[in-house]
Amino acid sequence: MAKTDSNLSFILNKPHDVTFEERPKPKIESPHDVLIAINYTGICGSDVHYWEAGRIGSFILKDPMVLGHESAGTIVEVGSAVKSVKVGDRIALEPGTPCRRCTPCLAGHYNLCPDMRFAASPPIDGTLAGYYTSAEDFCYKLPDHVSLQEGALIEPLAVAVHITKQAEIKPGQGVVVMGAGPVGLLCCAVAKAFGATTVVSVDIQPSRLEFAASYAATHTFTPERVPAEENAARLLKEVGLEGGADAVIDASGAEPSIQTSIYVVRRGGVYVQGGMGKPDITFPIMELCMKEVTAKGSFRYGSGDYKLAVELVAAGKVDVKKLISETVRFEEAEQAFKDVKAGKGIKMLIAGPNEK
Repeated sequence: MAKTDSNLSFILNKPHDVTFEERPKPKIESPHDVLIAINYTGICGSDVHYWEAGRIGSFILKDPMVLGHESAGTIVEVGSAVKSVKVGDRIALEPGTPCRRCTPCLAGHYNLCPDMRFAASPPIDGTLAGYYTSAEDFCYKLPDHVSLQEGALIEPLAVAVHITKQAEIKPGQGVVVMGAGPVGLLCCAVAKAFGATTVVSVDIQPSRLEFAASYAATHTFTPERVPAEENAARLLKEVGLEGGADAVIDASGAEPSIQTSIYVVRRGGVYVQGGMGKPDITFPIMELCMKEVTAKGSFRYGSGDYKLAVELVAAGKVDVKKLISETVRFEEAEQAFKDVKAGKGIKMLIAGPNEK
């Protein structure tokens, strides 16, 4: 639990211009809200992208914004109607609140809410601060044996859970995951937890593949600078999936990976796009059609994903601790962003300003 009332915040003013600023401690606005002392926050690729470019698609930084959204913390105050959590509870924070009234929300797809208020998506402030307010039902109590550091990784794990659920993984299947960054690695782990017996991690960086092999992948593959169809044929032969993979997940967003994926997936298989890259790409549409591939997008997380992510960690079926490369003090946040951009480590955590 935070030891002071400091609400020191890490603020992005414009690309590559960040400052530390003491902001007023937030107040509970709704009887269903809670106040959270932020203990740990992970750095996501989207945070780094805002830091670098000041925008992601139509989300454009126009005013100073607090960064961060992968957080765990401790409840320090609750609204009068809160029932699911209490002061002192350690929680993983789901950092987006939907409107709860639109058609996607009412259909159970609140991640598609057009009025989603998502932390560190302009103009909404993020969680790299001393305190943060949230609706109680977007706070997930951590079991006693799950640390707050692990709690900060529930957010990227929930992304992987959603992607893998979209892929409809069944026991005994073969799955190929393009990209061995944090989400790709977690997709491998979740696919294995869902019963996949062959889990292939694909990346161009040897160190990432080495980690993937020690983490959750049964096989690894390094693509070459050759046509996508050639890479796909070699991959399937090397890992013993000559008929094609039951499901292929792209967690990279890289055009060559997407192209290769369509050749890798089996006839009637499932392809899921989880990584975001260029707005427009070319891919083998004839291959997609002739194999009747089911192609899906995946965006953030939906109903039940965060809950399942906590349960997978609590049950020991997914080990997120192994992904934590380093935990730094709050005052070192800017350097941590630079290190992530430089590709150092897998997942960097920033301790909250009151976490001494």
